[in-house]
Amino acid sequence: QLGAVLRPKYVARLIPRQMLDRPDEEELRVMFPDVAIRQLPFVKPEPLLAGGGVALAIAPAPMKAVNIMRVPFRQVTVEIRAVHTGLLVAAIEILSPVNKRMESDGQEAYLRKRDGLLGASVHLLEIDLLRRGERLPVNPPIPAAADYAVVLSRADARLNAEIWPIALSDPLPVIPVPLLPPDPDVPLDLNAAIRSIYERAGYDLDLDYSVPPWPPLTRTQSIWAESILQAGKK
Repeated sequence: QLGAVLRPKYVARLIPRQMLDRPDEEELRVMFPDVAIRQLPFVKPEPLLAGGGVALAIAPAPMKAVNIMRVPFRQVTVEIRAVHTGLLVAAIEILSPVNKRMESDGQEAYLRKRDGLLGASVHLLEIDLLRRGERLPVNPPIPAAADYAVVLSRADARLNAEIWPIALSDPLPVIPVPLLPPDPDVPLDLNAAIRSIYERAGYDLDLDYSVPPWPPLTRTQSIWAESILQAGKK
């Protein structure tokens, strides 16, 4: 979406990366549904005979648990660079669950990267479309009632972040992407971008909307979500 409006002076590049972190229980359910949902039937083992012919009873495990292991998480940064110099002008960060898990390796790594970008002459646009996890550290904090948030930190006004708190039922806004002066901001239509990703990736065929979302919706949100699903079936 940005490519056409950035030409010919700027270019947008997707920078994928992977990091290892420990998912929480809900993320495990998404990544490994069999672990959380399917349970194998218990088969009582046959007793083994000791040397003297006495049956040895096998002690059943008194506890079961899910192994907590580090798994790869894919993350993507959009870098906007000046064509002729290669200068990094703006970084667009799309937050993932690993960035927002309190005191996790992923959160620590992201906050270090964030501090580095905030300390450089780079515009930083952070897009948080996750209802769970820690919000970005700003003061005053992002309202608790906001389900999503977009935070823009301009290179020339680092301490004065521009924030778009977004409710679940709100249309996603068109937000500015700053460039080098004297060039004006270019628009990024979040709603159109998400719709394009959804359709191109075929998420309508992959997502099971009969499963309640996590975190749970409020009653008002549930009514709204159901109305959207019903409208989509018409």
